[in-house]
Amino acid sequence: MRGVLWWVRSLMGDHDYERFVAHRARAHPGEPVPSEREYWRARYADADRNPGARCC
Repeated sequence: MRGVLWWVRSLMGDHDYERFVAHRARAHPGEPVPSEREYWRARYADADRNPGARCC
């Protein structure tokens, strides 16, 4: 069951902010990290500006 929950959360993007914070700490040490709310707001705004391969 734990594996299924991990997979569903990964599929839905629940771990994306955690990975983003780890990347920022590695690649841009000392720079401020946006809050989770700011991260998702910027991510959705970017997806709206650059629709890419979405179906709709």
